[in-house]
Amino acid sequence: MDTTAPEAAVPAPATDLADLADPAFWRLPDRARAAAFAELRRLPAPARFGGAPGFHALVRHADVVEASRNPDVFLSGPGVTTPEPARWVRLLFGDSMVNLDDPRHAQLRRIVSRAFTPRLISRVEDDIRLVATELVDRVERERPADFVNAVAAELPFRVICNMMGIPEEPRRAILDQVDHASEHTGVQRPLRQRIRMPGRGLRALARMQGMVADLGRERRRRPTDDLISALVTADVDGRRLTGRELGAFFSLLLVAGVETTRNALAHGLHLITAHPEQRALLLGDLGGHLGGAVDEIVRHSTPIIQFRRTLAVDHRLGGPDGPLLRAGEKVVLYYGSANRDETVFTDPEAFDITRSPNPHLGFGGGGPHYCLGAHLARQEMKVLYRELFTRLPGARSVGEPEFVPSSFDHRIRALRFTF
Repeated sequence: MDTTAPEAAVPAPATDLADLADPAFWRLPDRARAAAFAELRRLPAPARFGGAPGFHALVRHADVVEASRNPDVFLSGPGVTTPEPARWVRLLFGDSMVNLDDPRHAQLRRIVSRAFTPRLISRVEDDIRLVATELVDRVERERPADFVNAVAAELPFRVICNMMGIPEEPRRAILDQVDHASEHTGVQRPLRQRIRMPGRGLRALARMQGMVADLGRERRRRPTDDLISALVTADVDGRRLTGRELGAFFSLLLVAGVETTRNALAHGLHLITAHPEQRALLLGDLGGHLGGAVDEIVRHSTPIIQFRRTLAVDHRLGGPDGPLLRAGEKVVLYYGSANRDETVFTDPEAFDITRSPNPHLGFGGGGPHYCLGAHLARQEMKVLYRELFTRLPGARSVGEPEFVPSSFDHRIRALRFTF
């Protein structure tokens, strides 16, 4: 712990472009926001935003990695989203793993990891191929106009529901609940909607978690060969997931697994369309370039923009001579900015599927909260793109994506496409 006198926080740059606490900033075009983050990365210390208590913006690759890999200093327990979840909401719905610190986080992660058996993983990989084939069949047959609804949202949702063992009948209702629960995360809303929407989202979350808790009770009595059964019957140090923990985990899977993969798939089709030289390279050797393309899509688009942490103790960022952060202060980890750090990535604004190495932070900066679904997301993207571009090599986006202004995720509402 550092006990020296407090140091003045570095003020935000004198430009409207860089006010990260202002919702108007998140309505700016990607290029304008990228320029503002480049300005922030040049500052000698993290800028502070938002008045009191406010937050420090961690925008450099090294700083985001340091915060991610030092969970005893940079806590997740107070809440990683903005705003932090209310205590009564957490008591009612249970804690998501992203809002936990050790030892509870480590215990839940062990239970979840134990449930992902080699047999389950093999079956999920087979299912990804089956679902991707069915979706491309439908694209070829029906020629839908919107890539997000027809393909990008369907693939991860169906794969996760199949993996969890969710029956067909409640799936549409669950998807509606996910949309209601997450549609305004990180989005500025008029006052009337700000009053109304949280209640609507919480009701949706309650209904969704209730459905999953009911399934969990059924699987305890009659286990089957699915992830819910594994989670509620796995015995790790005498512990298995409770109904509330199961509901919180399923909510995390749907939001983190469906929303982020959906956005990455949509961004990817548009990036491949907008960079014809990279498209030619990819289609000329799918086997050789698909893995690199997926990681570059995740780096360039960065589906999750930010998470926050709370300082447990006084800490000097980057070493003994670094800027001082005080216990109790908030920091926000800006993954998209870290993925454009000029000290790590050559020509970071370029979309280059041959980029190597590519130490992007699109799945987190390492440490105990590194994304559990990173392998699944990569598999879904590789299998879908391979199926799409092998059978429909002319597949491409049309016009610009329709974005949802958000400080939390890099969300595409709709993307017109053809083939």
